[in-house]
Amino acid sequence: MSRSLALFGIGLIFGGGAGFVLAAANGATFTGHDHSDPAQHGSSAAEMAAHDHSTPVNVPAGSDAPSLSIAVHKDPMAGWNLHVMPKNFRFAPENASAQDVTGEGHAHVYVNGAKLSRLYGDWMHLTNLPKGDVEIKVSLNANSHSRLMVESVPVSASANIQVD
Repeated sequence: MSRSLALFGIGLIFGGGAGFVLAAANGATFTGHDHSDPAQHGSSAAEMAAHDHSTPVNVPAGSDAPSLSIAVHKDPMAGWNLHVMPKNFRFAPENASAQDVTGEGHAHVYVNGAKLSRLYGDWMHLTNLPKGDVEIKVSLNANSHSRLMVESVPVSASANIQVD
């Protein structure tokens, strides 16, 4: 049995390596694409919205509507600590990409308008931020990754920091 596993592992390594070499020889790259670049997603807002994950989840205003505040603290060692403080909202990483449930989901973190990461909890350590004035923005999203909105206004918060 251990010999079979060893041969399987060797096959994966060499097969994967051959795949990368073949892809590189044909000009394939692993750079992805920029969601905010109109050249890659059409130039109009409608075309950009069509590339969004899905239709926003809009909930009525009221005392039980979700809201969000954030704080960004300089870390004494390095980088910054982002504190995300949702109200009437629960982080539910176990349901990411599943059916929407009222009041739960995850967050998306943006740096200067570019999506950095998904967030499944209240804290995140930020490193390698660009120098200068930096905008940190967090949006709440439903399980399906749809933007969470209250009366058609996205549930989000932002903070500006100065990175030396």
